[in-house]
Amino acid sequence: MQAPVLVLKDSLKRESGSKVHHTNIQASKAVADIIRTTLGPRSMLKMLLDASGGIVVTNDGNAILRELDLAHPAAKSMIELSRTQDEEVGDGTTSVIVLAGEMLHVAEEFINKSYHPTVICRAYNKALEDALAALDKIAMPIDAKDRPTMLGLVKSCIGTKFTSQFGDLIADLAIDATTTVGVDLGQGLREVDIKKYIKVEKVPGGQLEDSKVLKGVMFNKDVVAPGKMRRKIVNPRIILLDSPLEYKKGENQTNAELVKEEDWGVLLKMEEEFIENLCMQILKFKPDLVITEKGLSDLACHYFSKAGVSAIRRLRKTDNNRIAKACGAVIVNRPDELQESDVGTGAGLFEVKKIGDEFFAFIVDCKDPKACTVLLRGASKDLLNEVERNLQDAMSVARNIIKNPKLVPGGGATELTVSSTLKQKSSSVEGIEKWPYEAAAIAFEAIPRTLAQNCGVNVIRTMTALQGKHANGENAWIGIDGNTGAITDMKEAKIWDAYNVKAQTFKTAIEAACMLLRIDDIVSGIKKKQAPGAGPSKPTIETEGDADGEQILPD
Repeated sequence: MQAPVLVLKDSLKRESGSKVHHTNIQASKAVADIIRTTLGPRSMLKMLLDASGGIVVTNDGNAILRELDLAHPAAKSMIELSRTQDEEVGDGTTSVIVLAGEMLHVAEEFINKSYHPTVICRAYNKALEDALAALDKIAMPIDAKDRPTMLGLVKSCIGTKFTSQFGDLIADLAIDATTTVGVDLGQGLREVDIKKYIKVEKVPGGQLEDSKVLKGVMFNKDVVAPGKMRRKIVNPRIILLDSPLEYKKGENQTNAELVKEEDWGVLLKMEEEFIENLCMQILKFKPDLVITEKGLSDLACHYFSKAGVSAIRRLRKTDNNRIAKACGAVIVNRPDELQESDVGTGAGLFEVKKIGDEFFAFIVDCKDPKACTVLLRGASKDLLNEVERNLQDAMSVARNIIKNPKLVPGGGATELTVSSTLKQKSSSVEGIEKWPYEAAAIAFEAIPRTLAQNCGVNVIRTMTALQGKHANGENAWIGIDGNTGAITDMKEAKIWDAYNVKAQTFKTAIEAACMLLRIDDIVSGIKKKQAPGAGPSKPTIETEGDADGEQILPD
């Protein structure tokens, strides 16, 4: 017997084969279990302490996973899932994780029976195609302009969230905001850019009922000289600048040597004239409000207040873009290039108000605003953060509907329909792939099952009743009412989901499950670059000489 050959270094750990599959599946199931209880209207909240000692209280799947710090690589990739889902469609972050965990869970027994992972993946992908086909069948188109339907839809999507107790409030806000900033691209397509044109301002204090969508924008700034400038202007003419209204300083340290004393006066005079010119160029257009992203000197401020123009300085670029969208102004880079068409006249009212202990400037009552601000009020910071997260989800859902106006039933009905369709189809799948295919069908039931668990009804009874109802395919819309756990028709209970949220959920979950199943080897501990014998115990002292020679340590 010859001596064993050492291929990997001692410091490396290598796991391979079915052991890896088991650890991966275990890890993914652990992640899914963390999240599982946050699915549905009767969901629990999670409280997370982050590194700096702040707390996050939420049941938004993505927000929870974002805060977790995990060691296991497979678990990390599960977290990526909910992030993708959040960026793509904004809702369904919890379902993705639960579904992917379940897909891996049912795959476990096939791995025990030494099925090859690629076989399982092939079956899963086939199941995915059929599932999407089944989705198309039960989806029903709606009219995105039909307000009550939209309300019902957004409400059921955030019904699982903490703010559902405030009724239609958040749903209303979300629909208002998204319909305001929707831009028609032609061919019936609408694009809604939530990140850019909808700003959520959280102001602690007041009640949640005071939250509203402004027909315009607000920002946390006051006019430059509060005493002299008007704080309320009706139908203001607004000029937006991207240039400083102050004398330019030299690029780098410039020294001017003056011979005569009068030259100093001349220099100062030139600076003043320069600023006066700038201001006159702007005042030519008789604006009521000048907003700049950069600085505004005292002198310029004086000229403006003399002309009765209010000015605001050092505004964020993003806010400036929003104002431009709201009142129809164009942001100008140099005052001498101003034209009449650049002046924004779309706003109905400019006003500075004091909310709490800060001043906010409002530009509201715009004619056709393409940007808006959602003003959230609430008792505490944590509450506001949670409301903001819910609002983000609600707005994403509204956006999805505007983009792709199709609905599928919520409450686990979609998953059950897909599941029963796949079960019937599995009999026609040939060869060894039949069993994983059927298992994938059963895995879809994880979502209604979790819903039933979270509202505390008898899970097995409820599930059997539901499966029975779906098996004969009479009504695809039967699901669980997440509040009571009763079996109802989702159409009557008005519990819907957006079509592309569901489609994205299925795709992401199954593709991720396949990816994790394909991993058959984990090599860890590659980072250490140490000379043999030099244990981690004694620290090595670096001299300048070996700073370059880092990589060439003898192995």
